[in-house]
Amino acid sequence: MQAIIMAGGKGTRLRPFTNILPKPLLPLGLRSILDINIRQLVNYGIDNIIVSVGYLGELIENVIGNGEKYGINISYSYEDEPLGTVGGLSLVLEQLEDNFIVMNGDILHNLDFKALYARQITTKACVTIAMYKQLHQVRLGVLETDGDAIVNYVEKPTQEYLVSLGIYMISRSVATKYIRKVERLDFPDFINRLIRDKMAISSLLHDGLWIDLGTPEEYMGVTDGIDSIMEQYPEIPLIV
Repeated sequence: MQAIIMAGGKGTRLRPFTNILPKPLLPLGLRSILDINIRQLVNYGIDNIIVSVGYLGELIENVIGNGEKYGINISYSYEDEPLGTVGGLSLVLEQLEDNFIVMNGDILHNLDFKALYARQITTKACVTIAMYKQLHQVRLGVLETDGDAIVNYVEKPTQEYLVSLGIYMISRSVATKYIRKVERLDFPDFINRLIRDKMAISSLLHDGLWIDLGTPEEYMGVTDGIDSIMEQYPEIPLIV
């Protein structure tokens, strides 16, 4: 199986950490975020990984290497200009397998990749999106109105959303049809194009661990709670 890891962002929200290191190389436990994600993929039988890089891409390649230490093949695709969260696939279309994983290189999770693949095959979908139930608490009192009249007042309500993990299974046929060479394209636009054309899109609800390491607060929260994470999710290779 094959995976493409999107690791080309500048990590501007994580500055000053990313002034020196690209976000995928920031440490968690005794490993980098990217190293952890690669080891998880390898544990599920993925033996061919393409890392899409941009900012400090040479450093990522020098640290991670060609995959020999993981027992797999790792290659790199360099974006001269940012192509968005899916546009970078346009540079490797000829290398894609029939179904392949695309994932962000800056998340901590314990997703079952075999279940993601199985959902793609059994539903005959062109894309399967891993999703997660995210609770969001509004920090203020929310008013419900009927015209000018207040009909309800809810103090700091909590709303539930289904959000993307940033992990997808995509078929080569749909990638080659909808992703054009060197065109900037983000996942929401890509998925909405498929919806418009009534293409089959499936989903897999993940109820385990998922943390987006996009801000200093989120990153520091994970590093501060790393012992608890290791105890609760020993399958994540944070140390061994």
